[in-house]
Amino acid sequence: MKQTLSYLLVFIGIQFAGGAIVQALWKLVTGSPDVTAAMLITTTTVVSIITIVVFLWARWTEVSPTWLRTRPWMTLFWSVIAALGAIIPSMWLQELMPELPNWVESEFDMILANRWGYLTIGLLAPIAEEMVFRGAILKSLLNTRLSVSTAVMLSALLFALIHFNPVQMPHAFLVGLLLGWMYQRTGSILPSVAFHWVNNSVAYVLYNLYPNPDMKLVDLFSGSQTHVLMAVAFSLLILLPALYQLHVWMRRAA
Repeated sequence: MKQTLSYLLVFIGIQFAGGAIVQALWKLVTGSPDVTAAMLITTTTVVSIITIVVFLWARWTEVSPTWLRTRPWMTLFWSVIAALGAIIPSMWLQELMPELPNWVESEFDMILANRWGYLTIGLLAPIAEEMVFRGAILKSLLNTRLSVSTAVMLSALLFALIHFNPVQMPHAFLVGLLLGWMYQRTGSILPSVAFHWVNNSVAYVLYNLYPNPDMKLVDLFSGSQTHVLMAVAFSLLILLPALYQLHVWMRRAA
């Protein structure tokens, strides 16, 4: 558990200290105290790169081609399909829950509205977060006396809490459970990176297609709750078979 805590503290330290330093340098160089999309994107990009470099340099996250040598293409394929199938049910569940505070809504809006925002949201964040929360934190938890289910649940809880934004936490926790299961079964972060990449990429695309933050699923489906329920049911017909196929295809490298 000490190892898990050290990984978490390093990650938090990079987020806060690294972010503060980058933003201070940005304001010093530009001479502007305003928070801009360019500053936020630069900050999150630099912080993600630092996280990746530190966890690779310290060898806290194992990077090896061994799992890829098993030719796990079906696992990666069904990871992508599962991510697509999970989007609408997740949005639907979130809308059923009491409304939670969105502490970083304006910052996310600025990043998502910028084409360069995809670099950090869609590409770097999935890699950095999977290296930390599955490749380092969950790996260390699985090496303790905790049961597998407890280790996966604890890593998912930490993944949710570390977003520091209540509105994101329920979705992050559920996704964290799924990604933890995938890592535990394969010993590789690649399936969870694939899922995470699709999840974030779809969020980026949907925001740019429908930038109204107050838009609900019912608004996407012509105001019909029946159409919403049909979309949820159709998505489950994608998600559930994809999860079954993952169960069938996922395996560790010999």
